[in-house]
Amino acid sequence: MSAKTEHYDVIRKPIITEKSTMASENGAVVFEVSIDANKPQIKEAVEGLFGVKVKAVNTTITKGKTKRFRGQLGKRKDVKKAYVTLEEGNTIDVTTGL
Repeated sequence: MSAKTEHYDVIRKPIITEKSTMASENGAVVFEVSIDANKPQIKEAVEGLFGVKVKAVNTTITKGKTKRFRGQLGKRKDVKKAYVTLEEGNTIDVTTGL
């Protein structure tokens, strides 16, 4: 397995919301990452895939909501997000696709 596929296992997809757009004005990009990924792995994956320098990585785990599905109770998956702050002069355009 190559290093690039391992990076894609860590980073699932970019998150494009109102909050993440506000964060991008301050040089941060928000990604959904695998639940067992740690901050050094996330930093290495972003630097390897996009060729940028990462200043800091902040993570948050959003607990999955309990929802009803055809009358049965079910639970959505927990989601881990990574707020990746980039060094000055580095940008990632998440609107173009990976």
